[in-house]
Amino acid sequence: MLEQKDINKIKEVVEEFFEKMTIVSPIIEASLSSVKPTDEQDSIKERPEGHPDIVNLDIKLDEPQILIGQQGQTLFEIQRLLRMVLNRKLQKVFYLNLDINDYKNKKIEYLKYLAKELADQVALTKEEKVLLPMSAYERRIIHAELSQRTDVITESQGDGFERHIVINPK
Repeated sequence: MLEQKDINKIKEVVEEFFEKMTIVSPIIEASLSSVKPTDEQDSIKERPEGHPDIVNLDIKLDEPQILIGQQGQTLFEIQRLLRMVLNRKLQKVFYLNLDINDYKNKKIEYLKYLAKELADQVALTKEEKVLLPMSAYERRIIHAELSQRTDVITESQGDGFERHIVINPK
């Protein structure tokens, strides 16, 4: 289990990481969550036994585009790289949730809105809607958002980078 001294070390390593990338004056906030990350997660809850901690890193930059990349791809790669570096440096296993200028939260809200709008259209017209290809992370958000609906059903189709969601009427 991570402690505050670990969080301080994480912040120090992340600052050094961005400094080596010549990223000027990022504001870095590091916090610890004890449950698997969700879009509504605002408070620390009890961690189920055997589940690693989650460290939330929120980075604020004047020009974030270069670190977010097309459709957030660079952001996810930086997150993966930082997780490996930090797990090795601290000799502890934990999840890392990196967000830059609130990109992920805005993306989640947009995907939820899109899912609801398209599902309403499908329920009304009884015609399927095919979404553009998206990452597994984004597809999971759409599936989760529509999972409780009784008037539509979602399924992923396609392979690799062409994998997409189809929303069908029930």
